[in-house]
Amino acid sequence: MAEQLLDERERNKLQWRCRRGLVENDLFIEQFFATYGSGLTARHALGLTVLMDLADNDLLDLLLRRKEPAGEVDTPEVREVLELLRRRAPAAPPLVG
Repeated sequence: MAEQLLDERERNKLQWRCRRGLVENDLFIEQFFATYGSGLTARHALGLTVLMDLADNDLLDLLLRRKEPAGEVDTPEVREVLELLRRRAPAAPPLVG
């Protein structure tokens, strides 16, 4: 079940749940959904849900690698999702013209 892909409704609910108060967090989250949204599984949803229960500043500290997950937040699902969130999208090639 953990590797089952989320359907569109589940993805949309999860994405709505991930809206944050800090624009910096939202930028990471928007990029995450744009890059990985169609391949999200129940395992990813679990990791994201744990991360979204954090305060905005604590989440930002994790995203910026100021801190690493600890305690109840330190689970394989959280670490997997956190690594995906931290990845930067490849830079667009320069426009030639």
